Amino acid sequence: MIIRIRNLGKIYDTGKVQVEALKNVSLDIDRGEFVSIMGPSGSGKSTLMNIIGCLDRATSGYYELDGVDISRLDDVELAKIRNLKIGFVFQSFNLLPRMTALQNVELPMIYAGVGRKERRKRAIEALERVNLSERMDHKPNELSGGQKQRISIARAFLKNPPILILDEATSSLDNESERLVQESLNKLAHGRTTLIIAHRLTTIKNADHIVVLTTKGIEEQGTHAELMKKGGIYASLYKEGFTQF
Repeated sequence: MIIRIRNLGKIYDTGKVQVEALKNVSLDIDRGEFVSIMGPSGSGKSTLMNIIGCLDRATSGYYELDGVDISRLDDVELAKIRNLKIGFVFQSFNLLPRMTALQNVELPMIYAGVGRKERRKRAIEALERVNLSERMDHKPNELSGGQKQRISIARAFLKNPPILILDEATSSLDNESERLVQESLNKLAHGRTTLIIAHRLTTIKNADHIVVLTTKGIEEQGTHAELMKKGGIYASLYKEGFTQF
């Protein structure tokens, strides 16, 4: 087991009111599992992913990542865990507009102190893995949404993280761009523990572990077959043929 969560909660204090963004979440994820997290807006999907990704801290509960009690770590230690163990691909591409595709992929290696020749070599290899080597000298405004997303995937390849966190990166793309990005994501996710905030039931269905999150916490979890047999929220959505949740 690589992730163990017990009674996790998160409260944001806005000064005037306290907002309970996450409530009583308990979850076990095995090494190498593909996990889909689904739920309506406001159910805490992004909050949960940010805590798992060590971008935020829980207010209550217990979170163990690869045998380490995350609640005991300071900010420097959290950053180290995040840099060594976790790769992120978000819907927003987070690319610098004045840099080329190659330079955007190289950027994290500059901060890591990798030499110029070596980081260029690695960046070119990463762009080749997402079939973008011919666009390496183009800036973001010269690239399509799908191409920009593949650049962010190339950066994740460079980290070679054991854990991958995705905020479904294909939901706003046209069909052909979605296909190309999904091919790159499949390569990236292979052999890794992967968690995805999924909006499409076609993506969710193929997961090893599906988590249905609501404002009350985790309502259901299991495989597609298990949840269909249970006949609850997930089964109702699937039978109605929803493509977005």
